[in-house]
Amino acid sequence: MPCIFRNPYYLMIQKIKAQSKFATYNTKVSALVVAIILYSNLSNAQNVADGISNNLNGIVLFALTLTILLVVLMVYVISDKLIALTADKIQLPENKKQIATILPTFNEILGRNEKPLDGDLIKLKKGFNINIQGRAVKEVASVKATTYAVNPKDFHGLAPIPKLLVAEKQEVKAGEPLFYDRSLEGVNFCSPVSGEIIEIRRGAKRSLEEIVILADAEIKFKEFKKADPNGLSSEEVKELLKESGAWTFLRERPYNLVANPANAPKAIFISGFDSAPLATNYNFTLQGLAKEFQAGIDALRKLTTGKVHLSLDASLKQNDTYSSAKNVTKHYFEGKHPAGVVGIQIHNIDPINKGDIVWTVNPAHVIVIGRLFTEGRFNTEQLVAVVGPEVVKPKYYKTYQGANIENFLKDNLLNTHVRYVSGNVLTGKQVDANGFLGFFDQLLSVIEEGDQYELFGWLLPSYARPSLSPTIPWSSINPDEAFKVNTNANGEHRAYVVTGEYETVLPMDLYPQHLIKAIISNDFEKMEGLGIYEVVEEDLAICEFVCTSKTNVQELLRQGLEYVREQN
Repeated sequence: MPCIFRNPYYLMIQKIKAQSKFATYNTKVSALVVAIILYSNLSNAQNVADGISNNLNGIVLFALTLTILLVVLMVYVISDKLIALTADKIQLPENKKQIATILPTFNEILGRNEKPLDGDLIKLKKGFNINIQGRAVKEVASVKATTYAVNPKDFHGLAPIPKLLVAEKQEVKAGEPLFYDRSLEGVNFCSPVSGEIIEIRRGAKRSLEEIVILADAEIKFKEFKKADPNGLSSEEVKELLKESGAWTFLRERPYNLVANPANAPKAIFISGFDSAPLATNYNFTLQGLAKEFQAGIDALRKLTTGKVHLSLDASLKQNDTYSSAKNVTKHYFEGKHPAGVVGIQIHNIDPINKGDIVWTVNPAHVIVIGRLFTEGRFNTEQLVAVVGPEVVKPKYYKTYQGANIENFLKDNLLNTHVRYVSGNVLTGKQVDANGFLGFFDQLLSVIEEGDQYELFGWLLPSYARPSLSPTIPWSSINPDEAFKVNTNANGEHRAYVVTGEYETVLPMDLYPQHLIKAIISNDFEKMEGLGIYEVVEEDLAICEFVCTSKTNVQELLRQGLEYVREQN
């Protein structure tokens, strides 16, 4: 017979040392008392059914047993509240608070044993899921892109005109360098495919916009030395990553720049899932790549004296790639978006203080790093999700980094009055119908262009849309409903006021609105004191979504980061 309540004595003494006298009863005694009461209640009910309903003693007994049952329940509820208060008082870690209760879970009542996680569980209470129609089904299409591009502006901190190493009409192989930046000695930015360079696009003041490559029908690779990262020194791993172009997948915080090989990070973080709207399902796209992923992890371990952290979604059964990963510290996150954002995970695992350096890398790019060592090639092959309410068949496409999006959308749109976003709708970059995916993106979002204004849109009835505001309650009525959205901001920019909205959705211990105000006023000391070193644009993207003032939070944050970097 399964236990009806957890053993409160064990929890109080062994886990949190609480001092509630209600919590010292043994679980079996409690179960016995409840069983006796229930048996008496059932016997009395049977007597009533036999026609003894007019028996006053039976009515009194029924009322008495009901009262005792309610008192027992009240005792356990009060005990549970006292345990929770004690847990807060002794500052029990957030990921351990699930033990601070005597009330049973559904699985415990049924006698089920959950498989323990191979890492700590972190529950985030703040956040907001933006549910949009058009999530990709788990199907891979055979359509391929014909052209690819590398855009230096996808990398923060590079000079406007990096040193070009190629010219138009030149043939290149995948893994051959296209350009480099003088601030990153020895780091090559390489071609993702083989083919002919058909165009070098320049912008204002001759800045480098894109290097466009017409891909070969069969990709040719520059060959590098195959090696087991565990048998190489730290410097040997660095040199191979820098030469091949795989180094450019590593991003450094603060500032979110390409990692500087001269720096030593205190840790490296990988977010194994994405909670953004219509995000790529890494559990699907990375399955069957355990060997490459492990090789990538082993290489990353050579780059830091600290830990390599891998964060996973606690609500999902992990694929073989994640479940078999070794030499990595796993963390499981439970909560709404932005739970899958690596900056949020860093803050809840090992926050960044002034002077700290950490590196981050996307799990799909860990695969690319792993292939470099297992295949001896800079192989950026990946699954890209084409999603959104305006896509006829949202699904995945096998392609290479920086692919042209035209072939993915041919005969696959409900209408042409749309916006194409490389990345998710919160943090992505707008591209043309003949544009290219960004360097770090495995997602193409397509939504309707919102250029039709709604009169008194804050009044009911209004069309259904995701919103945190109680005046548009659709997300509150049905949190799991997916909406058809457009690009309308539903309001114009207005005076920036402190409303507390950002804090309700951002699971970080900082004051984002005050930080943005400090950036607007160029107050360097306040920016530092309010935690600007901890955040980059994607961390505060959810704040921009809920902002009543329609402030461009991400744009302002980037200005603040560049200002602080310049001052330092």
